[in-house]
Amino acid sequence: MIPLDLPQYAHRMKKEKSVLRIYDIIRKKYVMLTPEEWVRQQFVHWLLEVHQYPKALMRVETGLKYNQRQKRTDLVVYNRAGLPFVLVECKSMKITLDQQVCEQAALYNATLKAPYIIVTNGYFYQTFHVDQCAKKAEAYQGIPQFA
Repeated sequence: MIPLDLPQYAHRMKKEKSVLRIYDIIRKKYVMLTPEEWVRQQFVHWLLEVHQYPKALMRVETGLKYNQRQKRTDLVVYNRAGLPFVLVECKSMKITLDQQVCEQAALYNATLKAPYIIVTNGYFYQTFHVDQCAKKAEAYQGIPQFA
C-alpha cells in the first residue's frame, strides 16, 4: 500500500438541519458528509489536480448490477472512448484496506471491466492492473496515467 499525502482542498460545505454537507464537484450538488464521502472528495480532487484526470469523464455512485443485485460504485473514471478506465473504491479512514475490500472492488469490476482498480481509505491506496483475459489482478505501483 502506498501512503497518501493529499493536499488540503478548499471544499464548499454547509449545514442543513444539523447535517453537514459537502459540495460534490462531479455530481454538482451538496451531499451528506460521511467519512467515506470525505475520502472520496479528497481523492477526486487529487486525481483532478495532481494527476490531471478529466472531470467530465468521472462518475460518482454509478449504479451497476452484480448477480442481479443493484450496487453502486464510488468513483469510475472513463477513457475518451467512454469505456471504464479506473474503478475507485473509497472506504472510511477507519477501514483497513484488506483482502475483503479488494475483493469487493474486484466484484464490482467484474461487471465494469476497467483495466485498473484503486482502493483507498484516505491514508493509503492500492492500485491493481486487471488482466481481463487471464481474469487476474496484479499490484500496480502508483496511479495510472490518463492518456
